[in-house]
Amino acid sequence: MDRRAFLSSAAAAALVGYISGGQAAKAAPLDKVRELGVLRVAVYKDNRPWSWRKDGKLTGIDVDLAQALAKGLGVRADVAELVADESADDDLRNGVWKGGLLGFQPADIMLHVPFDRPFAARNDQVAIIAPYYRESFQFAAVKGEIDVNAPPTQYRGKRLAVEIDSIPDFYLIGTFGGILARDVVHFPGGTEAVTALTDGRADGALASRAQIEAVLHDSGATNIVRRTSPLPAFTSAGWDIGMAVKENSRNLGDAIETILADMTQSGALKAIFERHGVVYAPAVAAG
Repeated sequence: MDRRAFLSSAAAAALVGYISGGQAAKAAPLDKVRELGVLRVAVYKDNRPWSWRKDGKLTGIDVDLAQALAKGLGVRADVAELVADESADDDLRNGVWKGGLLGFQPADIMLHVPFDRPFAARNDQVAIIAPYYRESFQFAAVKGEIDVNAPPTQYRGKRLAVEIDSIPDFYLIGTFGGILARDVVHFPGGTEAVTALTDGRADGALASRAQIEAVLHDSGATNIVRRTSPLPAFTSAGWDIGMAVKENSRNLGDAIETILADMTQSGALKAIFERHGVVYAPAVAAG
């Protein structure tokens, strides 16, 4: 799920470790990555369509991107799943610059990080780099059940699926005097909410655009329509997603940004998104 991104100021656990003597393991700068022949990449666990397990195999947009970045450096990718902590700030600490208590080393680079100036300013132990996608929320519904472009007050009486404790959840429960609160149906993640829409357990769903597109692509559902006009009083206009390296690994970040720029220019980045049914949207910060 994208909860950390949703609830962060950008919107928007543990890949952790100690080496002997109790000192935190250090992420590797570029020369060390090449010397070791491996790029350790942190991705979020259970974050479909970005990084999740299908039939036991780790897959997703970020997993493919991790492999492509490692290939661009001429090394092997070691993709590690990060369990989301209480905040994106905690995730950076656990996943990149310090580590924690469960025995895993911090990664050389972490994907799916909010690319946001205030967020970056308060996390000075890392460098946030390489914005690679512009995410946003969208409302979708079963054709004929809901007029998706109507004012949300007209959704009253319909089953409205959302990820619990997310911005979509807070929006539908708290806006318009709370008249939709009884209609909201909670799910563990956004993809589960959209899946409820495609299998008949919900009439509408509010989730991230990537979640909606991926579920519709995988399910083959043709009876779902998506809102094209902004939701009134909705506070999130979208957010950029980037990456993070440890502050002392900026040369690794520079190399990654060069590889990403080449992938963007060649269409390789867009192709990764397309493989997972998601329409690539360039990050605003990428220019």
